[in-house]
Amino acid sequence: MFHDHHRALQDRFDGRRVADALEKHRRLDALGTEQVALIEQAAFFFLATAHADSVDCSFKGGAPGFVRVTGPTTLEWPDFDGNSMYRSLGNIRGSGKAGLLFIRLDGAAERLRINGRADLLYDHPWLADYPGAKLVIRLEATEIFPNCPRYIPDLRAGRASEYLPEAGRALAKPGWKDRDYIRDILSETDPHGRSA
Repeated sequence: MFHDHHRALQDRFDGRRVADALEKHRRLDALGTEQVALIEQAAFFFLATAHADSVDCSFKGGAPGFVRVTGPTTLEWPDFDGNSMYRSLGNIRGSGKAGLLFIRLDGAAERLRINGRADLLYDHPWLADYPGAKLVIRLEATEIFPNCPRYIPDLRAGRASEYLPEAGRALAKPGWKDRDYIRDILSETDPHGRSA
């Protein structure tokens, strides 16, 4: 899960212990009920792609259910032309890799990162369900793990600033659980039933 450059920064900032525990306790082998619900109820996600010198991050949106979980580690979604640059699709075509971030911004702090091998499907039967879609993207996950909840804002009226750090001030929010999150990762208590 970590290459030498990840490890160098983990060691510089004393993060290796947390990173190793996250991999052991929070990395999933397959999408569970909670992850499937988050994905299939999502009205958007963020898509990251790269190929050679090209790097891209884009917003993908649609009616909830536009991303479908089709297997324990597989999901699919239609792609619509935005500005005809095809940066994300071109990167996927070139590298076959993509990263997805599903996130709720309503105070629930639900978030999920999925990285894996992506394919462009030009003749998918779902295309008939999505007028204007150019193709369907299928992603076979190789990494499934939660994104850290620490700075995920609650975008309901007047709440976002509670989650953002300011220069010279530590984030102190009533009821904040990030230390519990880290402690849980490092503890022998594993929500996925694996022992530490």
